[in-house]
Amino acid sequence: MPDAQLLTYRIHEVAPYINWTYFFHAWGFKPTATHTPEARQLQEDALQVLDELEGELATSSIFRLCRANADEDNLLIDGTTVFPLLRQQKPNTQGAPHLCLSDFVRPLSSGKADTVGLFASTVNGLEALHTPGDPYRDLLIQTLGDRLAEAATEKMHQYVRQTAWGYAPDENLPIPDLLAERFQGIRPAVGYPSLPDQSVNFILDNLLDMQRIGITLTENGAMHPHSSVSGLMLAHPAARYFAVGRIGEDQLKDYAHRRGLTVERMKKFLAALLG
Repeated sequence: MPDAQLLTYRIHEVAPYINWTYFFHAWGFKPTATHTPEARQLQEDALQVLDELEGELATSSIFRLCRANADEDNLLIDGTTVFPLLRQQKPNTQGAPHLCLSDFVRPLSSGKADTVGLFASTVNGLEALHTPGDPYRDLLIQTLGDRLAEAATEKMHQYVRQTAWGYAPDENLPIPDLLAERFQGIRPAVGYPSLPDQSVNFILDNLLDMQRIGITLTENGAMHPHSSVSGLMLAHPAARYFAVGRIGEDQLKDYAHRRGLTVERMKKFLAALLG
């Protein structure tokens, strides 16, 4: 498998990929209120700030395509790195399967290797743009930074599907369809419902070396700069997003063992999942 690849985009290259729905959500606007005069004014102000940031900021992404297999609820990456995952455990009265992201990767027992993508994206330099006495502009820059990191990831993932991994070379989706995730595969991000354990950032960092794009991790696995995102890329046609939800003490203990951490330490990372 190839080494990690780095991609740098200017603001105007990723701005079309911004998901404005989430931008408005960060400002407290409900989906039904995004066409109000207040929302339109907010977006106009945001677009003006984007124009001003064009020469000040760029986004950076790093990704790797790794040989991988599923080994029960783990991913085995590069033949040696174990990437533990969590499985849905809450009783399901409708008979639906209890999902784990490893379900969408070829099992080790098949004897054939699969591919899993790893990624991280960030926007560097936001702190230097702090404007004393203008909290509105500061909040605009902060919320736009979060959206730009996600937009860079969207553009990177498009390139990966079409070219680097190349499993969807003929994909030709307009940006609204990309934002609606109408492409093959998924891109679960760390901290989101399918991949809720922030501590797996340490595994990703070992495999990607996030510092190459300016990302460092706190002792709890949080990324700095704040406007950063990381996660996995899976190509299986049936792959879909889901929420792990509540887990039991049995899975907590098993997962802590697989992560090589104490149960008490693991509880801090998974507090939101423990009933």
